[in-house]
Amino acid sequence: LLLAVEDPWARLGSGGATLNALLVAAEHLSARAGCTVVTSDVLREARILILHMGRDFSFDDCGRAFTCLPVEEPGAPAEALVCNLDSLLGTMTHRLCVGSPPGVWVCSTDMLLTVPSAPEIDWDGFQGVRVIAVPGSQAYARNHGVYLADEQGLVRDIIYKGTEAQIQQCAGPDGTVPLVCGVVFFSSDAAEQLLATHVVPPLDACTYMGLDSGAPPIQLSLFFDIVLCMAGGMTEEDFVKGGGDAIVRSARSVLWTALRAFPLSMACIPDASYDYMTTSASDHICSLTLLPGSASHFCFCKTAHSHVDQPWLLEDGSSVTNCLLEGAVRLAAGSVIQHCHLQGPLEIGPGCLLSGLAAGSSPALQGCPLRDVVLQGHHVQLHGLPCRVFTLTGRLDDWQSPADEATYLNVPWAEFFHRTGIREGDLWDAEMPRRSRCLLSARLFPVLHACEALGLEDVLWLLAPAAVAGERLVRWRAAWRMSWQELLPCLDKAAELGARRALFFLQGQHKVRRVLLGHQDSSLLPLTRSAIHEGYHEAVLGTLDEVASTAGDAGIAARALACIADVLGCMARGEGGLRSGPAANREWASAFGRLESGDIAGGVRELAAERQKWMSRPALLVRAARHYEGAEQILVRQAVMSSCQFVTVGQAELPPLGHWVQVVCPARLDLSGGWSDTPPITYEHGGAVVDMAVLVDGCRPIGARVRRISEPELRLVSLGGTPQSEAAVELVCRELEHLQDYCQPHAPGALLKAAFICTQVVQFPSQKPLRAQLMESFGGGFEVHTWSKLPHGSGLGTSSILAGAVMASLYRAAGKAASTESLIHAVLHLEQRLTTGGGWQDQVGGLVPGIKIGRSKAQLPLRVEVEKIPVPDGFTQTLNDHLLLVYTGKTRLARNLLQDVVRNWYARLPSAVQNADALVSNAEECAQALRQGNLPLIGKCLDRYWQQKKCMAPGCEPLAVGCMMDALRPYVYGQCLAGAGGGGFLYVLTKGPRQKEALQQILTKTEGLGNFSIHSIEVDTGGFSVEVVGCDPK
Repeated sequence: LLLAVEDPWARLGSGGATLNALLVAAEHLSARAGCTVVTSDVLREARILILHMGRDFSFDDCGRAFTCLPVEEPGAPAEALVCNLDSLLGTMTHRLCVGSPPGVWVCSTDMLLTVPSAPEIDWDGFQGVRVIAVPGSQAYARNHGVYLADEQGLVRDIIYKGTEAQIQQCAGPDGTVPLVCGVVFFSSDAAEQLLATHVVPPLDACTYMGLDSGAPPIQLSLFFDIVLCMAGGMTEEDFVKGGGDAIVRSARSVLWTALRAFPLSMACIPDASYDYMTTSASDHICSLTLLPGSASHFCFCKTAHSHVDQPWLLEDGSSVTNCLLEGAVRLAAGSVIQHCHLQGPLEIGPGCLLSGLAAGSSPALQGCPLRDVVLQGHHVQLHGLPCRVFTLTGRLDDWQSPADEATYLNVPWAEFFHRTGIREGDLWDAEMPRRSRCLLSARLFPVLHACEALGLEDVLWLLAPAAVAGERLVRWRAAWRMSWQELLPCLDKAAELGARRALFFLQGQHKVRRVLLGHQDSSLLPLTRSAIHEGYHEAVLGTLDEVASTAGDAGIAARALACIADVLGCMARGEGGLRSGPAANREWASAFGRLESGDIAGGVRELAAERQKWMSRPALLVRAARHYEGAEQILVRQAVMSSCQFVTVGQAELPPLGHWVQVVCPARLDLSGGWSDTPPITYEHGGAVVDMAVLVDGCRPIGARVRRISEPELRLVSLGGTPQSEAAVELVCRELEHLQDYCQPHAPGALLKAAFICTQVVQFPSQKPLRAQLMESFGGGFEVHTWSKLPHGSGLGTSSILAGAVMASLYRAAGKAASTESLIHAVLHLEQRLTTGGGWQDQVGGLVPGIKIGRSKAQLPLRVEVEKIPVPDGFTQTLNDHLLLVYTGKTRLARNLLQDVVRNWYARLPSAVQNADALVSNAEECAQALRQGNLPLIGKCLDRYWQQKKCMAPGCEPLAVGCMMDALRPYVYGQCLAGAGGGGFLYVLTKGPRQKEALQQILTKTEGLGNFSIHSIEVDTGGFSVEVVGCDPK
């Protein structure tokens, strides 16, 4: 329940406001409980936090609570400015309130309070009321309140602006004193008693009910009228007498009766810090530029939620929050800019606070040296007329000191009058007493002019030398001017918050450009969520369209389209179905066609036009998001296809007609680093994968053979598990149209059709018919047989290795030769054409013999480099003795896993970015462990790798597999599901050698595993073979 409670009177005081807020909260809780009258019973189990908004503040039109802090929260779900209220709410929720019983917390918002960790306040047997104190210096205490407490922590007295002797009396052994920091806790009993007073005159006047009943107004302090009555050193007579007028004395008498019985204890938080937000500009600037050490759970930063064209011009010790600084804006240490859109060249010296200045103010500032001044732009409403007013004061000025003793713009008033020609009569009425003539009441600031628009220059001239001042003085005198005191009631807080919001999203649009064009690993999702919540999503979509169409880089454009998909997905607010799904609706075909043809700008324009038709409801938004992900995949494919330049094909002897070319390949085990080879991660982050070519049950399980035949056709045969098996699927292609579905992975023979196209044995699309192409180039057609002993979804890299086997045999049968490196890149190309996506680790694992690490740099064109890992003598046999393969009996569907991983990467979720870093470093560590022949360390890398896979693709560990891994854990150094997980094969590195039978017994006894089987594996140091085997493959 969140309530904004207005005070019934303007000068109610913190005590009256607390009683009124408590009544309103109790009334709402009573209504929720189905009661027809306010009952204090609802406070029994309630946990209530009352935050006081405090008085007006000279340095922020929205008050101290909404003063923005130079803070960013990278982990927050939505991106937003952090104001003092957020900081206090975080401190109360996650620090001070931890472990407290039901009751009412009251907290002021006119201070910066930092509590580094939950202070472990002892709540055992707590009763009554507890005040929170912060240790401070005796010098600071002279202008503040301090608690006098006994050894048991019970408060004896509250001393405000005490004498040196009084303050000394409150000091602890270390010389610090417990400062009053504006935080109090009332137990539910005490809160009930306090609430009961709202019906007793004169306290009834504190609440809105009293106002509505015609009670006369009253002003009460939370600390000196309510809390103080429970202090142990107070007598009733002293307390009641100290109440000033008769009404307050009467109120104090009621409070004494109601609350005196409750003990008042103090908890002083040792490492906390407290800064009251005074009316001193120096203090305020200092609190925004000095880091509060480790004290805060927020970390102050130099630029928060700001776009700065030339950040190197901001000196350390300066602070910029919610700003757009274009061009050369130089900012000295000890200066603060908030909520400004400025255009350089500008020079801002030390000791300045600038706030609320729009871009139009920049010309007036150019060439105007600023130092030790506070310059603010305000939104005001004058009898319903909105206008902008600028105020200018000095950092050292005091608002309320009489002019005779004070300064303006840091110089004595007399000197200011002499330099500008302004007279006292211009600022104050003749009848105003001299002691009342101060900066607060001086009519300095032009508001309206009869015939000219006013601007920043109408206050900046007050800084000018005498020579310039003359011409401006006449215009200044002719304007209607107001003092800060007169302006305060006219401030338009709604307009001010609106302007801050607009500026926040304007700098947010610059952030979108900066992050995407600069290839930064920052997530734009939090900004996206905020933009949708605040109605700025169209602006963000427009910026993303612009980046995608003008970047001139397929990689950047792809990420921009993925971000648009995120905006649309977030707009659906969790309704409208799953994010992953089909993306081939005909309405989007024209835009997709443009992207396929390389016209990115045209494609993005058409996508945006089509998008407008899909914005009306969640189901359409989700479907549009899927199509944007489909569009992004087209651009990823184009980026990956840049690897074609590393495919070189030479000439070889054309085998005789009818002679088979046969290729058999090992499977692969990924030992660490998988997912870092997946586009776009592999070329945006860089990848490293440790792979091993393996024989399963003593043989190479994957193979293909190709021969030329006299008929000009393509015969595509998928055999069962072995080269001798019966045909499972047979397909004959005689026309080019028969190859058309090569890019639909589930179409019959799609992989083989794609292999013919990617090896350029067949030109597709082409004007020349298939039969003519085959007869001209080869004097006939081809027959291809493929087989795999491994079950579907095994996780051992079957489809990519099979693609490599088919391409190797096809090249050779067509009289060409390709190196292993060429084949690795050719398979990458084929899988992009096939639209299955996928990385490079599978073909590296199956086509390069033995144990190796493959790497790709964070750049395009995508190139994979493979380094063989040398292992100690005899260690290969050790691995063979300690590695086993367990078929889990579960098949997996990797398609959606891949979509989710790519989506999380493009959103740059911090977890995805950190995990990508961890995958690569774990791969390098695993390679090192293999070089050393260190089985336990390899096992540790395997276990870590499995955790990383689960982080990358949550849901990839079926329950039965979890049970299996738990059962095996005591007997293995490490274990991991092969490939993407979700099912298929589990590989284990056993502590003892040759443990197949032992593991079989353990798993047989384990319940809920289903249909598992255990297989031997050994490192294949020979690699795949290409041989021409004559007419009879058997």
